[in-house]
Amino acid sequence: MKAAEMLGRTGALALLAGLAGCGGGGVASTPAPVVPITPASTPTPTPTPTPTATNYDTSEYRRSDGPSLHGAITAWQSGASGVGATIAIVDSGIDTANTEFAGRIAATSRDVVGFRSLSNAEDDHGTQVALVAAAARNDSGIVGMAWNATVQMLRADTPGTCNASDGCTFADANIAAGIDAAVSAGARVINLSLGGDPANAALRTSIARAASSGAVIVVSAGNDGDSTSAGVDPTNPDPFAASVLQAGGANVIIVGSVDDAGVISDFSNRPGTSAASTLMALGERVCCVYEGSVPKTTTGADGTFVTVVSGTSFAAPQVSGAVALLAEAFPNLTGAQIVDLLLSSARDAGSTGTDAVYGRGLLDIARAFSPQGSTSLAGTQVAVSLAALSGTTSAAMGDAISGTSLGTVMLDGYGRAYRMDLASGLRASSVRQPLFEALASRGRPVALDAADFSLAFTVDHRFGTVPLRLAPGERQQARVLASSVVTRIDRSLDMALGWKVSAESLTARLQQRRASDFLVAGMSSGVLARPETGVAARYRLGRLGLTASVERSVLVRSDPLRERRGYRMTQFGMALDGGQDGTFDWRLGLGLMREERTVLGTRFADALGGGGATTATLSPGFGWRFGRGWALGATGGLGFTRIDSGAVVSSGSRLVSSSWSVDLSREGVLTGGDRLAFRLSQPLRVERGGLDLNLPVAWDYATESATFARVPLSLAPKGRELDAELAWATVLWGGDASASVFFRKEPGHFAGAADNGGFALRWSRGF
Repeated sequence: MKAAEMLGRTGALALLAGLAGCGGGGVASTPAPVVPITPASTPTPTPTPTPTATNYDTSEYRRSDGPSLHGAITAWQSGASGVGATIAIVDSGIDTANTEFAGRIAATSRDVVGFRSLSNAEDDHGTQVALVAAAARNDSGIVGMAWNATVQMLRADTPGTCNASDGCTFADANIAAGIDAAVSAGARVINLSLGGDPANAALRTSIARAASSGAVIVVSAGNDGDSTSAGVDPTNPDPFAASVLQAGGANVIIVGSVDDAGVISDFSNRPGTSAASTLMALGERVCCVYEGSVPKTTTGADGTFVTVVSGTSFAAPQVSGAVALLAEAFPNLTGAQIVDLLLSSARDAGSTGTDAVYGRGLLDIARAFSPQGSTSLAGTQVAVSLAALSGTTSAAMGDAISGTSLGTVMLDGYGRAYRMDLASGLRASSVRQPLFEALASRGRPVALDAADFSLAFTVDHRFGTVPLRLAPGERQQARVLASSVVTRIDRSLDMALGWKVSAESLTARLQQRRASDFLVAGMSSGVLARPETGVAARYRLGRLGLTASVERSVLVRSDPLRERRGYRMTQFGMALDGGQDGTFDWRLGLGLMREERTVLGTRFADALGGGGATTATLSPGFGWRFGRGWALGATGGLGFTRIDSGAVVSSGSRLVSSSWSVDLSREGVLTGGDRLAFRLSQPLRVERGGLDLNLPVAWDYATESATFARVPLSLAPKGRELDAELAWATVLWGGDASASVFFRKEPGHFAGAADNGGFALRWSRGF
């Protein structure tokens, strides 16, 4: 014989005004639901489509202890309510007049024993179980875990037994009939808040058939946890629960009871040897016994009370409701997958990991609704790491990604679809402080010149005078930060080699260009890279020069003053120049930059392509010397970037970028050796273009296929930085003195950013 597992309902009373529960938080479900993700630092997925925001934190919710303790509000906020899922309850009947179940008692509900009414005037155990699982969200009484699910009540109590003091009993044949009826009706979950002797062979066969059909069987662990009776083993689930697990295998969850603090109830049987298949849920002091369609109240001298119930009977329907929520939100899940998901996502309790007291842990619906296992873009093999969706755009892109969204759909390890915003992990680069960077430089230049040979170093001045060696094994000892060698090979060929010196600098030395030393307006590059090695060679043809250069560098991925190795890039350049000895000179450069894993210095997550880019540049420039010491110069850069195509990045992803500066200077303003110069410039800026993405935007569970759409991501900023600087330099007191005053409009290419300016005075002396 089997008995309904229920402790005394009148022995546990609580003030109605004092009933409250713990809240849950978390995630959310496509048209057969996709669940939404909104990355913060680490993205949080939710099923799609994203539902309209609803306030579920009501007084009804706070009276409902189970949903609040187990995080059901997370599933509700994602759009899951249990609608379309049937919870079969094999029990003692249901109060069909209770409006908590209005319109949601399945037509297939019946008395499997005879022809009795579903309502049982002698016992309300089945009603209590159904309330915990599926009471309506109607601003009255309590709300069930799956408040919109269909309840199939299969009354199976043995006639005449519910009048007994120890409650109704249930014959194996009747339980089996109830289970078979649930399978025939297509129930996703079968709740057995029953206990007692092991199931006989016929009942075990019915349980096995239910498991084979894909149904989840939830059974209470038993209420003998504090029993000292001979033949009772409180350290393991009762014999009935153990036999259900043996028959149903991977489709069965045994449920023990905890209180509202998550501590195992004294009366609850322990998981013991069935720990791997056991969950714990609220089964102690669960609100409430109903009278009609509202909680029954008792008024006395101490106030108004409601009657609460305790028993593993009321822990089991908490889990059954969770199964219904998952079945609705993720229709692709099999019964065994739902069981595995609930067990593996449980909140750990007791000893770390699975243990004999708390089994797999406490039911955690919020975590069960979050992505589990490996994640990928729907319909592709592109992996999505929720912990690696972050990225920082380069300075050339400014505020381009502000307010941008890239809605897409990803699948987790269970094939569940989630909506997420790929752009939410992107951050705009912080606005650089070029004056601080220039003044904080720890380098000290040292130069040695001979007739056809020159040697230049930048040395860490904090180490004082140290030997200067170029041998690779001695660089760290000498603390040489950068060095270059320029030598004449023959009358027509000059060559420059550099270590930690850019190819552009080497080319400028070979062309014998003289430029004013600006602190701020000279920072024109939007790609923060550190040169590694470079070489340039210039061949002279009369007054013309042809320079070829190559440079290997690495992208600096952290603060520019604390460099760290990053992704590599290689640059090739050709430049034609002329007129260096006259009043007018000019130059025209062509360049090619190959980035292995970045796009103008930005490393995008693999889900956004994650590949490299190739940039071709055109760089014209001229200089005009006129009057007494006056000079006018200008230089510009126009870049055309082709972003590598990939699984989601189309071959049409292009960028156009630009930078320019105009200088006016005069020598001998105050003394014969000083120089005053003014520069107006624009740092490198993306003018148009971006990533052209082909992303999954919807998922069909029926066909297990994704719908793709073109989703552009513009990388052109709305703001435009303009820098103006007036710089003066001279030789003073045996050293070099300089003064600068500058102004920056929309720093960092951020529209509306506050303009800034400042000045600097500097004096240094070599050694």
